[in-house]
Amino acid sequence: MSGSTFGNRFRITTWGESHGTGIGVVIDGCPAGIPLCKEDIQAYLDRRKPGTSRYSTPRKEDDAVEIQSGVFEGKTTGTPISLTIHNHNQRSADYSEIASYYRPGHADYTFDQKYGFRDYRGGGRSSARETAGRVAAGAVAAKLLQMLGVRFFTYVKSIGTVEIDPNRFDPAQIGKNPLVMPDAEAAKLAQEYLEECMKAQNSSGGVVECRITGVPAGIGEPVFQKLDSALAGAVFSIGAVKGFEIGDGFAAAKTDGRTNNDGFYYDKDGSIRKETNHAGGILGGISDGDEIIFRAAFKPTPSISATQQTVNKNGETISVNIKGRHDPVIVPRAAVVVESMAALTLADLMLINMSAQADFVTEHYHRT
Repeated sequence: MSGSTFGNRFRITTWGESHGTGIGVVIDGCPAGIPLCKEDIQAYLDRRKPGTSRYSTPRKEDDAVEIQSGVFEGKTTGTPISLTIHNHNQRSADYSEIASYYRPGHADYTFDQKYGFRDYRGGGRSSARETAGRVAAGAVAAKLLQMLGVRFFTYVKSIGTVEIDPNRFDPAQIGKNPLVMPDAEAAKLAQEYLEECMKAQNSSGGVVECRITGVPAGIGEPVFQKLDSALAGAVFSIGAVKGFEIGDGFAAAKTDGRTNNDGFYYDKDGSIRKETNHAGGILGGISDGDEIIFRAAFKPTPSISATQQTVNKNGETISVNIKGRHDPVIVPRAAVVVESMAALTLADLMLINMSAQADFVTEHYHRT
């Protein structure tokens, strides 16, 4: 299978299946000398691990990471970093009957068409469990970016029809509710909405918003490696994502140029700033030094226990009720996956940017 590697300079390859012995990632191109310990990575993994609330899958996995290589005496060595997360709570029998039919909304049919064979235990490589490897790698990328002053703030903007109110925006609420929403009232309404979904054996979608500060102007390429297109590609690689927008996004299509353009000015230090940020921190595919703001839309979890129609391999139309342990909503656990893919994208492009100007190269090699 191709397509399991992401990045150019800071490159990762994820491996493993949902119901295999484990999952993990190999990171190549990470600079030496970054302070890194298991706890740094575990903090990210704990944000996405299952079984942490009523609104996530009851599958219990501690998602404990093991650093196999690339770190010595608390710092990265510059060699490949291999990270492993063992699976302990598989219940493959829950999935045995789906070997004969295609689940609506899943990759069962397309996997069969591509490979002529599929791992039906929880979806194999197409399972959301694959994202644990991305998150582990994203934690490493975030450590590098922290050294450069880059910070992430990622949260759930909406679940179903319930959206946070900017007037009630409170970052402290993110850690106080299981839905990772920075609005206590919206979180309460969203939980009530999810209870109704669960009673109806149904699921919900939602939107994750990511805000990034500290990215200097000049990151990204002007043609095929635009920062916004790179972020979009990275986020769209997450299985359940069906929409992406940056800055004003689709709302920009309903406005005019005088409104949408961000005027420039000099601040008291003589630095160039923007009066507004409709562009979301990126102009011409290159960061402009302002806060980067983007959103990812997630479809409802396709595994629901309500009756659905599908077909089997015998050419029959059948009705099915999906068994197993599934999230009624994926977005609270997906927020850190979005953040991780953004961190991997930025780490890669910022390393690439070191060769953008001759001055950058000579400054490095002429340093004392």
